[in-house]
Amino acid sequence: MDSSANTNQALTATRFSDLELEPPLSGDIIEALKKSNFEFCTPVQAATIPLLCRHKDVAVDAATGSGKTLAFVIPLVEILRKSTSYPPKSHQVMGVIISPTRELSTQIYNVAQPFISTLANVNSVLLVGGREVKADVKIIEEEGCNILIGTPGRLSDIMERMEILDFRNLEILILDEADRLLEMGFQKQVNYIISRLPKQRRTGLFSATQTEGVEELAKAGLRNPVRVEVRAESNSESSQQLANSRTPSGLHLEYMECEADKKSSQLVDLLIKNSNKKLIVFFMTCASVDYWGLVLSKIPTLKSISLIPIHGDMKQNARDKALASFTKASSGALLCTDVAARGLDIPGIDYVVQYDPPQDPNMFNHRAGRTARLGRQGRAIVFLLPREEAYVEFMRIRRVPLEERKCSEDASDVIPIIRSAAMKDRAVLEKGLKAFVSFVRAYKEHHCSFIFRWKELEIGKLAMGYGLLYLPSMSEIKQHRLSSEGFTPVEGVKFEDIRFTDKSREKQRQQNLKVRKEKRQEEKKEKGKRKRVDASATNDSNKASRKLTGKQRQTIQTAEDEEEMDRDYKLLVKVKKGLIKEDEFARLTGDDDLF
Repeated sequence: MDSSANTNQALTATRFSDLELEPPLSGDIIEALKKSNFEFCTPVQAATIPLLCRHKDVAVDAATGSGKTLAFVIPLVEILRKSTSYPPKSHQVMGVIISPTRELSTQIYNVAQPFISTLANVNSVLLVGGREVKADVKIIEEEGCNILIGTPGRLSDIMERMEILDFRNLEILILDEADRLLEMGFQKQVNYIISRLPKQRRTGLFSATQTEGVEELAKAGLRNPVRVEVRAESNSESSQQLANSRTPSGLHLEYMECEADKKSSQLVDLLIKNSNKKLIVFFMTCASVDYWGLVLSKIPTLKSISLIPIHGDMKQNARDKALASFTKASSGALLCTDVAARGLDIPGIDYVVQYDPPQDPNMFNHRAGRTARLGRQGRAIVFLLPREEAYVEFMRIRRVPLEERKCSEDASDVIPIIRSAAMKDRAVLEKGLKAFVSFVRAYKEHHCSFIFRWKELEIGKLAMGYGLLYLPSMSEIKQHRLSSEGFTPVEGVKFEDIRFTDKSREKQRQQNLKVRKEKRQEEKKEKGKRKRVDASATNDSNKASRKLTGKQRQTIQTAEDEEEMDRDYKLLVKVKKGLIKEDEFARLTGDDDLF
């Protein structure tokens, strides 16, 4: 293929085989690249691979979707191939790759395997949460490991547990999505891992955004690093604004401003109109993903669309299956939280929908960047409430320009369908309430609270958009008197009578109701008993008080007088001994007027 065949604007004219290296990339690597259909480098690959291969530390700042994974996998393999310790012993660790999430670590592991397999007697191990540590320990003990790829928590745990691991000849450390590693609170684990590794090593730090924390990490973990900065640029000569954009040139960004009670109908309309495409829909909370995954599947017009939920509260096995299923699919929608916003390279994403704007504005680009990767075309849209319109200007200042898209006028009202589903199945009712509450409380934690002001939320319209049958009892609603205007409660329905369609869940609910009823009756009886006992005790006390004779009351008074006289006498002795002065004596006895 000649360079003229390279039509992908995200690629350079430089082939991997033409990179200025001495010696050049090995034949095995070139062959593995060809088998994976990689021939031309992206800018970040062309800049980074030679530096790492020349034993330079690098701090790489590149936009999402720029091909960072190969930029460190290829040098890692070549560095190990040329190492004096190659081939390594079974428990001799020569490379470590750290990334923030299980999904990203798994993706890196899978991308790296065709290249690592070109190395003789080198074994890589994936170390992520969601499975027993003992299983990982057993694999390492029996099969050995020379490259560790995983999340900070599991990596640090394995390093603490297994003294058999030898890091003395480690060649290279890679920190991928370094900004996210710090945002997710992995500073302690990352520091521990770095402290266990030899200082004479190569280190690559890859990040989409440069934060103060990333700068500090670079200072602590890298030696005289070469900074590589690759920004996406638009080829549009007519738009200087787009030329300065921090987003990929093939990405078309939009926003849709609509009322909270219309959002769900607009989402369904968008899904229908893109039924032959591959979409990712982002929600703010795990409960929201669960709810909309259930509700959308009950809307007849969406029956033909594959809807796959994934979030951080799901078991790892379920997350892996969901991700694998969506990756293989030619169309459909992945409903998710920010667990899928960073690093994951799911092929063929046509559209990214941010149903809820992210709490952290830095996540906006990472979400949108799941499409238009490596120079391809893609679209992304964010839903905004009318009171959130300042977000558009805020993003423009951050060099992320958004174009307005009007609400669809022919979108069908899906609220009656959702409410009908909730009246037929208690699972829909309960998940809806949980999702609504979780959203309101997450909204309170928005980093841009000057735009997303939770006390101005129109709770009535929001609840209507969720298709709720009634407003939940929340302190946020009661204490702050948020507007319930726009909410129409369902009449003539006894909510306790709504049953689960799942017979086992309904049976359990009935048992719980019976237990609670018996408990309330028991508490009522106990309360009645306590009232009678308290009343009896009060009466006895009053009677006892009334039964005191004059002589008894005089005896009590005399005892109190004697106690007071005894205290005064002791104070008087102190006066005579000069321990206290007479005015102090007067103050303590209450006779100030005598002095």
